[in-house]
This record gives sequence, structure tokens and C-alpha cells, in this order.
Amino acid sequence: MNPIKTRRDGAILEVTLDRPKANAIDLATSRVMGEIFRDFRDDPELRVAILTGGGEKFFCPGWDLKAAADGDAVDGDYGVGGFGGLQELRDMNKPVIAAVNGIACGGGLELMISADIIISADHASFALPEIRSGTIADAASVKLPKRIPYHVAMELLLTGRWFDAEEAKHWGLVNEIVPGDQLLDRAWEVARLLASGPPLVYASIKEVVREAEDAKFRDVMNRIQRRQLATIDTLYGSQDNLEGARAFAEKRDPVWKGK
Repeated sequence: MNPIKTRRDGAILEVTLDRPKANAIDLATSRVMGEIFRDFRDDPELRVAILTGGGEKFFCPGWDLKAAADGDAVDGDYGVGGFGGLQELRDMNKPVIAAVNGIACGGGLELMISADIIISADHASFALPEIRSGTIADAASVKLPKRIPYHVAMELLLTGRWFDAEEAKHWGLVNEIVPGDQLLDRAWEVARLLASGPPLVYASIKEVVREAEDAKFRDVMNRIQRRQLATIDTLYGSQDNLEGARAFAEKRDPVWKGK
């Protein structure tokens, strides 16, 4: 059985992690996910991806401990994008939406926060329980204090406690909460909105955000102004850049071509 299902509609790719019973990720599944997201990144016809889980109970609980017991190495080959195929994939300059359909814990929460926009079902729940098994939620330790207040991130990392969708939204960990039966409809609604937008601008935004993570404001601004970032240079020399100005002057909707 294929652990990953994909559905393509126009410029949107839906990726569903579907590994009963809990959508846990082993090495082989992680490698498949990396290939899927790499191909999404490199396909000029695709503009937005949606990542969700199969069923209504689990988005993803993270690492497949049963597979680990059978010989999968924790430090094994996760594939081109690292664990889950997304969180270490280089130059991912397209928007990714996580549609969290259930439990997202451990590596599943880390995978979730690798997305740009996170929509949660109202029954979803979250935790970083690695502390209870004597290990570290390594990616979350890097990312979480940058996403939510430091003291909240540290409490979640140090205690491993569970929290619900309302608390996740309160701290800004998810963008919005919807009833479970409306989750994918809402994710597709947002995806269609993004797919209608300027892909070269999205690419520039994502590259600038990455550059700014460990740099000073003025240093990043200088690189932008000197067109030293690849996506910025492409954008400023593009047909889309001219189209945006023309559409504004002509009081019409722009037609983006991604070039």
C-alpha cells in the first residue's frame, strides 16, 4: 500500500500521509515524501501544496517506533528533505499549507510547523513528548522558540504536555481552526487564493524570510537592494513585475505567468 496519496488540481498539489494506524513516518516513507516535495518545488506548473493526514484521528505522531524496533535507525537516511520530506528541503520557494486533521505530536508537530500556513481541525491536539522518552525534539527546539513566545516554547519542550487547538491558535502556532469536516475545503480555498497570486513574489518572500533568520535587518535589506538574492533578481527582471504595475495603472486584475 502506498503510504502517500497525491491529488493534483491545476496549480495545487494535495499530499496525504496515509499509513494506518497512526500515520507515523519511517525511513522509506520519509524518502518518498522528500521526492514528492522536491518534485513539487521543481515543477513550474505547481504553485501551492497542501499537506494533510489520512483519517480523522492522526495528522502524524512523528517517528515510527515500530519501524525503529525493527531496525530503522534514528540517524538513518530520511531522504532529500529530511524527516517528513519537507523541513530540511532546500529552496522551497512555494507556499505549503498544513491541514491538521488530528493528533500532531513529536516529529509530526515539527513537520506541521515546516508549513507556511497551518489550518487545524477543531479536534486536533498537539505535544512534544520526546522528553518523556529521554530524547530531544531537535527540530522543534530550533524552530518553536522562533514561532511562539520563548517561555511558552520552553515549557512545551521541557514538559511534553498536550495542548488543544484553541491553545495552539492562542500562541500563534496555527492560523485558524475549523470543524473537522470543513478542514480540507478550507485548505483548498486558501490554496486557490494563493495559486491565483504572483508566484515570483511568493518565492522572494520565502527566500527573504530564510535569509533574515540569522541576519541583521540592514544586511538583508542591502542584499535585497543590490539584487543579491536569486529570487529578487528574477522578480525585478520579470514579466510579472511589469504586469503588476500595468494592471494597477489599468485598474484590472493582473495575470501572473510566473516568469
